[in-house]
Amino acid sequence: MGIESITGLIGGLGLFLVGMWLMTEGLKVAAGPSLKMLLERWTNTRAKGLATGFALTALVQSSSAVTVAAIGFVNAGVLTLGQAVWVIFGSNVGTTMTGWIVATVGFNVNIEFLALPLIGLGMGIRLVFPGTAKGALGEALAGFGLFFLGVSVLKETFEGIAAVIPVETISGGYFRDFLFVLAGFAITALAQSSSASIAVALSAVSGGLIGLETGAAMVIGANLGTTVTGMLAVLNATSNAKRVAASHVVFNLMTGALAFLILPGFIWAIRLGVGAGFADPGP
Repeated sequence: MGIESITGLIGGLGLFLVGMWLMTEGLKVAAGPSLKMLLERWTNTRAKGLATGFALTALVQSSSAVTVAAIGFVNAGVLTLGQAVWVIFGSNVGTTMTGWIVATVGFNVNIEFLALPLIGLGMGIRLVFPGTAKGALGEALAGFGLFFLGVSVLKETFEGIAAVIPVETISGGYFRDFLFVLAGFAITALAQSSSASIAVALSAVSGGLIGLETGAAMVIGANLGTTVTGMLAVLNATSNAKRVAASHVVFNLMTGALAFLILPGFIWAIRLGVGAGFADPGP
């Protein structure tokens, strides 16, 4: 892998993370106290907690932000242990929206046509309305553009790598898949963003570097890596907050282990559906 591939990978991931950060921070500022209000009022039942965690994560595009917020509110006594656990479960489901956005929009439109105007328009709004909710929304809009620009760079980089490194020809079965689980975990832990790992996995699959099964293994690792943020957030927290983080770890370990064990059968079922004309298998 040459220097151009390395710089492309680093630059693409950097653009993606900056975009995610601007989106998250902009939407959080624009919402003001709404996040706290929603968590207080819409978590009194399990179904509401699950739906709230899903909706907030889909909105701010960061399960880590919602998880840390839920843990913080438990630490402050605003939420109970049971309420926070269901919010986090919903957040785990909500983070899948990032993958759908990348897959359905990021790879199917002209990135320059979509991303560059969003960046310019968003920063224009930010400059005209500094320090206001409108300015924060402009910041989020610019972040949305950078998000897709980063995806485009990653995809192009992986297409170049795939031409010289045929990863899928490496044998290994479960062992190879396990290595990609570790890769997804490591990227998420280092970048503090499962969305970054998912974007890398989708870009690598779209660029032909890896196949469907290894890409899915990376997503499993990304899901496991989200627990690192929660564990760091409770280092000096109350016992209830630590229980919330522990439940997050246990839930993700259980679902990750189950997903890894059934991965070959799951991929077979997807390809069977593809053969019946229900989906596009990708590379």
